[in-house]
Amino acid sequence: MRETRLSPAPAYVGLDNQYIASAWRRGSSHRIIRDFNPYSDETLMEIPSASQGDVDWAYQAASNAQPAWAAKAPAERAAVMQRAAAVMQYRREEIIGWLIREAGSTRIKAVLEWDSVHAVFLEAATMPHHVRGYLLPGDIAGKECRVYRKPVGVVGVISPWNWPLQLTARSVAPALAVGNSVVLKPASDTPATGGTLIAKLLEEAGLPGGVLNVVMGAGSDIGDAFVLNPIPRVISFTGSTTVGRHVARLAVESSIIKRTELDLGGNTPFVVLDDADLDQAIDAAIFGKFLHQGQICMIVNRFIVDNSVYDDFTNRFTQRVRVLNVGDPNKPTTMIGPIINRSQLQHIQDLINDADASGARRLAGGEAQGLVLPPHVFADVKNEDRIAQEEIFGPVAPIIRVNGEEEALAVANATEHGLSGSVFTQDIERGLRFAQRVEAGMTHVNDQPVNDLPNNPFGGEKNSGIGRFGGDWAVRAFTTDHWITIQHEPRAYPCDASKVRGPWGGG
Repeated sequence: MRETRLSPAPAYVGLDNQYIASAWRRGSSHRIIRDFNPYSDETLMEIPSASQGDVDWAYQAASNAQPAWAAKAPAERAAVMQRAAAVMQYRREEIIGWLIREAGSTRIKAVLEWDSVHAVFLEAATMPHHVRGYLLPGDIAGKECRVYRKPVGVVGVISPWNWPLQLTARSVAPALAVGNSVVLKPASDTPATGGTLIAKLLEEAGLPGGVLNVVMGAGSDIGDAFVLNPIPRVISFTGSTTVGRHVARLAVESSIIKRTELDLGGNTPFVVLDDADLDQAIDAAIFGKFLHQGQICMIVNRFIVDNSVYDDFTNRFTQRVRVLNVGDPNKPTTMIGPIINRSQLQHIQDLINDADASGARRLAGGEAQGLVLPPHVFADVKNEDRIAQEEIFGPVAPIIRVNGEEEALAVANATEHGLSGSVFTQDIERGLRFAQRVEAGMTHVNDQPVNDLPNNPFGGEKNSGIGRFGGDWAVRAFTTDHWITIQHEPRAYPCDASKVRGPWGGG
């Protein structure tokens, strides 16, 4: 009997349109966003930008749609998330292709990102059943205290360009799963992979109209209006610390104060102690520094290496770096592809020039070809150097020499950021004690720092942000408690202060 095969679904079209109130339409601003391939410079789309009016319309559509979506049974919302995961499976190569073309992802990174987002939707399918209330004990006779957990209502999500699909989905999917509606503003560098591609996936999965809305536009044009709009109750932002501070200010200055979930910059230390397994450490160092050209918030920013193994680590690490495959991101063996845009490349080159001027030894490097920058290694970097204090977001590895564990810890913590970190040692208990003293939201013993499982408490300390993403932490981020009391029997209220007793105070 002949096997029946389904024809592949036509590729998504219309990704250059705004998605508002279940309709795909042109943005009403006169500005045009040029969406381009950072490797080839090919124009992928020209997108009419959203106006402030489009932002307001999107929020109103989300507000209108949210009550009916929240009223659906948890199993119905879970089914949409499960179908989204199935749609992703069916369209796997289409999605990976968009990540390579638009975000400059190497195929290695694009596959990892697809895997992560697929897991996010499967995890989100469990979240509708994690929204639980509870009872509180009371001291007043006949009084019952209940706490109901419910969705916040409307959530605004601002997502970045570096891991656009994953860093969008990790907020959008949980927020929707627990009963909120969402308005999403993706980065202008990745409007499809961070925005309309996700809208298409969820539309195909059966998400009701108006529950998700996507507005594409530059932050300088619509960013403030996006945060200041009185409708959203939570703003989820992933991006730089500078912009995150601005978002936080606007959130409290809005006519209705809103909560913020902020995932901001990092300055990740990768600590190699004197007893580390260098083979293991160098394998992790290559991946943890150069995945996606170093354009990840939790990527290694500084290597902090004990003096006793410094020369051996530096030499062997540099030898590995010099033979990394650089260039076409679509080739399966390419480790380093293009930087996202010219502005970001200039920032990296400024840091390289500053490192040269500061006296650091350049052990590997080269000139950029287009937006592809060869990997750089600098030895004898000081922790106060600009290249060790600023987030590089590029394929540049500064290596700092330290004497002993205590100096390594002090250097690791000598930064305004506290997102992620790693420590390598063959003594696991020593590594654990060290990790517990690192000022970061996430620290890994004998592993690289780019760890982002769908149910982990992803988030940082200090200027790396507030809040946590993933698992039950995401449920709490996008829900709120409502305390309700019920007085089951009549009670006497004290009107004479001299007679007040018990929980009312007095004596």
